[in-house]
Amino acid sequence: MASLLRLQAFAPALNVPRNRCFLSPLGLASAATAPLARRLSTAASTSSPEPPSSEPNLESGLYLVATPIGNLEDITLRALRVLKCANVILSEDTRHSGKLLQHYNIKTPLLSFHKFNEREREPSILRRLHEGEAVALISDAGTPGISDPGMELARLCAAEKISVVPIPGPSAAITALSASGLPSNEFTFVGFLPKHARSRRDRLEISAREAATQIFYVPPHGIHQFLVDAASSFGDSRSCVIAREITKLHEEFWRGTLGEANEAFATRQPKGEITVLIEGQLISVDETPSEDFLEHELRELMAKGHTLSAAVKLVTEATSAKKKDVYALALRLFGK
Repeated sequence: MASLLRLQAFAPALNVPRNRCFLSPLGLASAATAPLARRLSTAASTSSPEPPSSEPNLESGLYLVATPIGNLEDITLRALRVLKCANVILSEDTRHSGKLLQHYNIKTPLLSFHKFNEREREPSILRRLHEGEAVALISDAGTPGISDPGMELARLCAAEKISVVPIPGPSAAITALSASGLPSNEFTFVGFLPKHARSRRDRLEISAREAATQIFYVPPHGIHQFLVDAASSFGDSRSCVIAREITKLHEEFWRGTLGEANEAFATRQPKGEITVLIEGQLISVDETPSEDFLEHELRELMAKGHTLSAAVKLVTEATSAKKKDVYALALRLFGK
């Protein structure tokens, strides 16, 4: 009882936005941690919940709300409050997101917002925001706008001086990186590679020459081709981590080299979205590469079909060599 009284005494001092919609920490915590069967039983024995209030509950703005990437417990109290109090929730897949909202007894209306209709939806969403509504945006999993719909809407809102509020939470890339064991002081998030084979190879060539850890999203049906292409660009000996089903029952972190990964996954067809992390190239940025090294890199790129200018650009970006020096060497080797 004493603990409860201290919590009640502390509640008024919480930093709460100017709105009428506030879920107490005690209520949110119990909703998030109580077993699902008990919550369903409790819901069935009580009257049906009231519909969301039509009064403004949050400051007007676009709220980018991160949602669980697998385990429904991985959602913040702030995210739950925003989802409950918003006027509408934009959702990549309303059926998928409906399960999350039902799990937490959130009744806010859902509106589909995905890559096939976002341009069509944007004018009406901007109008609602200008009229003072609070709009929440979620993706199927993780942080919206990161390899998911939302980037363009956030840009439009920023351009029109509409508040864009991040509600941080799960992200597959950061979650995988934190547990990978690969260097995390510097990394490049690439996301999904282009579908066109040549564009895909070009992007891998750029990544292969970066010193930072490279992070990719790979669909399960594309893992075999990705590993073949990656080994061709990075080399068989480069270390990698393949993370799948993160936060779920069958979570897996596979560790080894790209060559070993090709062997291990040659006969496997994994399920679920996959995050692949590849070790950066070990090049000292303070050491000027030798001409022999630059020549080797240029010849290798040209043999793979790159133009002279593209090969010069890739080598320059991956080393501390000056572009004019690399270009002069390329002209001596290959002419114009």
